[in-house]
Amino acid sequence: MIIVLKKDEAKEEIEVVKKAFDGKKQVFVHENRVAVQGAKADEIPGEVLNAAEDVITNVPAAVQSSRLLHPEDTIVKTAHTEVGGNKLALMAGPCSVESEEHIHRMAKVAKEAGATVLRGGAFKPRTSPYSFQGLGEEGLKYLREAADENGMDVITEVMDDEHVELVGKYTDFFQIGARNMQNFSLLKEVGKTKIPVALKRGMSATIDDVLNAAEYIAACGNNQIILIERGIRTFDNKYTRNTFDVGAVPVLQQLTHYPVIVDPSHAAGVWDIVTPLAQAGVAAGASGLIVEIHDDPEHAFSDGPQALKPDTFKEMARRCEEIHKVVSAWK
Repeated sequence: MIIVLKKDEAKEEIEVVKKAFDGKKQVFVHENRVAVQGAKADEIPGEVLNAAEDVITNVPAAVQSSRLLHPEDTIVKTAHTEVGGNKLALMAGPCSVESEEHIHRMAKVAKEAGATVLRGGAFKPRTSPYSFQGLGEEGLKYLREAADENGMDVITEVMDDEHVELVGKYTDFFQIGARNMQNFSLLKEVGKTKIPVALKRGMSATIDDVLNAAEYIAACGNNQIILIERGIRTFDNKYTRNTFDVGAVPVLQQLTHYPVIVDPSHAAGVWDIVTPLAQAGVAAGASGLIVEIHDDPEHAFSDGPQALKPDTFKEMARRCEEIHKVVSAWK
């Protein structure tokens, strides 16, 4: 249940609610709105109901993620980036950090195209145990140095709750990969930090699954959350790696206050479809893009077929920025 209080009475009545349910039910507060998890109308103190403008009884399980509790957009801000504001956030880099020299070269390419966040995996979840698994902390150091040299932020994947402290020393955004979207131990650990979390939709996850995964992070105190649509697994993966659910972008934006960005690289799986999917995501209203780039994709350590070469990436970024300007003008 969510109680929308009259603003001039909200402060006092919120304290009444907290006292009434102390140790009994979870209470969440956002400005003049207070949610009591699992409460019924007859359990709410009468004076609180008298001070209410509205009482919302049909509330989703992911209450902290819901616009019913938090109507306005959340804007996630870091040193160089704003996700969810008026600008189109651009995150780019290779799938894996391959070497110190290479990540520095890719950081420069990303920066020149307008990216403010450098991506790159130091710990890589791979389908085969024999595939390249990443450089570990050495890769994190290279990633951090390359980003700092170019005035950028870092986003990198954290795969295990035991790695949260280590990765947190180097990154500005934790990325939770599709395979880990429901790794609840990991979600709880990143939720205990103050570092923004970019949560990817699982390959078979529903919209509600994504929101409930985000709720695990919020429940531990971290509301700096970004949702990433990266395609879902369907019956046809012959021509694309996944099915890009562009409709998830406006649906999520209706349901949640968290910013939504898209990952056209993992949706496409092949480089020549990445740009059209990126354009579609921006046209649907996405707040940003996370894209894989590589100057020699044929010899990339991982996911080479979907990586954009520098010139193609720069053209994609230009097109998407133009589309974003048009979409922003319609709002």
